[in-house]
Amino acid sequence: MDDLLSEKEQIDQIRTWWSEYGGYVIGGLGLGIASLVGWNYYQDSTLDAQLEGSALYETLTGHVADGSLEEAEAVANQLAIDYSGTTYAAQSKLAMARLYMDRNRDDEAAAALQDLLDSDADDAVKHVARARLARVRLYQGDAQAVVDLLEGQESKAFGPTYMELLGDAYHALGRIGDAQSAYQAALLDPMAQGTIDRQLVQWKALDLPEVTMPDEPIAEEPDVEAPVEAAEAEENE
Repeated sequence: MDDLLSEKEQIDQIRTWWSEYGGYVIGGLGLGIASLVGWNYYQDSTLDAQLEGSALYETLTGHVADGSLEEAEAVANQLAIDYSGTTYAAQSKLAMARLYMDRNRDDEAAAALQDLLDSDADDAVKHVARARLARVRLYQGDAQAVVDLLEGQESKAFGPTYMELLGDAYHALGRIGDAQSAYQAALLDPMAQGTIDRQLVQWKALDLPEVTMPDEPIAEEPDVEAPVEAAEAEENE
C-alpha cells in the first residue's frame, strides 16, 4: 500500500511539475527547432547568393575580356546593388578599373579603386586596390598622391610592392635619398622574391641621380693688411 501511495505521489508530482513547466519545455523545443530551421535557411540563402554572384562575376570578366564597357558596367552595378556583401562585388571593382584603364579612362579607374578602398571589403582585396590605385596616380603624374596613399601602410605580402611604388613617387618628387631607401627596402624584403621584379627595381635604383651635398660657403680670410695700413695712417698724422 505504501508503495502504491508512493507511486501515486510521484505521478502527482510529475503532473504538478508538468503543469507548471511543461509550457517552457515545449517552447524551448520549438525555439530550438526554429533556430535550426532558420540557420539552415540562412546557410542555403548565403550559398545561393554566392553562386549567383559567382555567375554574374564570370559574366563580367567575359565582358571585360571583350572590352564591352557598357555591358560590363551594367553587370558591375548589379553586383554592387544585389550582392554587396559578397567578394564578387569587390572583385568587380578591380575588373572595372582594369577595363577603364584599357580605355584610357584613368579618372574612372581611380574612382572605382577608391570606392573599393572606402568599402568594407576584405583587407587582402584592399591591398590589391591600393597598389593599383598608386600605379594609376603615377600614370597621372600625381606622385604626392602616391606618397599620401602608401606611407605608413603595413603589409607583409605587399610590403615590397609598396616600397617600389614609393620609390617611384619619391624619385618623381626629387626626393632622391628617400627613393634610394625605398628601393633598397623593397629589394631586401624577404617577400620580394615573386612579388616584384627585382632586376627592374635594381635598375631603378642605379638610375637614380647621385645625391649631392650642398656646397659649404668658403670662409673669407681676415684682411690682416687693413689694420696695419690704418695704424700707419694714424702715425703719419
